[in-house]
Amino acid sequence: MSDGRWLVVGLGNPGPQYAGNRHNVGQMVLDELARRAGSPFSAKGGGLLSRRPQAATAEVRIGTGPGGVPGPRAVLAKPTTYMNTSGGPVAALARYYDVPADHVVMVHDELDIPFGDVRLKIGGGEGGHNGLRDTTKALGTKDYLRVRVGIGRPPGRMDVADFVLRDFAKPEQKELPFLVDDAADAVELLVTEGLEKAQLKFHTRTP
Repeated sequence: MSDGRWLVVGLGNPGPQYAGNRHNVGQMVLDELARRAGSPFSAKGGGLLSRRPQAATAEVRIGTGPGGVPGPRAVLAKPTTYMNTSGGPVAALARYYDVPADHVVMVHDELDIPFGDVRLKIGGGEGGHNGLRDTTKALGTKDYLRVRVGIGRPPGRMDVADFVLRDFAKPEQKELPFLVDDAADAVELLVTEGLEKAQLKFHTRTP
């Protein structure tokens, strides 16, 4: 693995009206990572992204390496564009910090994974996720890392868009802190020890 900087992006929609939505769980995970690092987010704009800020960022050390030393350098980023235009800020940050695609980690909600589970992969399809689709287009590759936070499928005949743009149900809200904590752990393990070790831990756990 490279010793270079990482870019960890939490997908979601901007504004307080969306903050608790299922679609914003990726940004909840980024908030937890920033809390652990003791580094608050700040807006980035100017020549980096555009004339107005398009991402809130925090420069941190992620996790803990061997012997208790601070983990690798990383930029945590929460795009302030809407989900379907996430790619521009991601690509701009990757260029600015000279982060290759295999060091870009997208943290996002995943319908095809049961609520409470976390899965990791590199590359592959976007599964209809507009934030990932726009990121793939902007980066020019699918070969970036994904930490997929399970939100499950909508009940009955509920429309998918309505489901992801609603807050978690009350029973889920009780478990949500544990899910966010697990996903943050998954990001730290991915960055410090690699994809295979992270997959081994999070893909083989028993309920």
